[in-house]
Amino acid sequence: MIRFLVFLLLAGALAYCGATVKLGKRTFFGHIQAIWETEQVQDLKQGVQDKAGPAARELKNKVHDLTADDPAPAGSGSSAGSGSAAPATP
Repeated sequence: MIRFLVFLLLAGALAYCGATVKLGKRTFFGHIQAIWETEQVQDLKQGVQDKAGPAARELKNKVHDLTADDPAPAGSGSSAGSGSAAPATP
């Protein structure tokens, strides 16, 4: 528990410093935002979207297909004592 509190305190301190301490003209987060808005990064994002977009959509469709055929919910006519194991739910 103490380790978690120390981690939380450090994360909060880094977030505060990143948002308030000036590093030249901008804060750390200001520099990240400026870099993110450059033409080179926009080109990179578009290239990744063009190449990885179809694969991501295909993966999303496969996951949807795998989870769409879930068994009927409990109480839909199957008896609990039928000897079949109930599927595990997350």
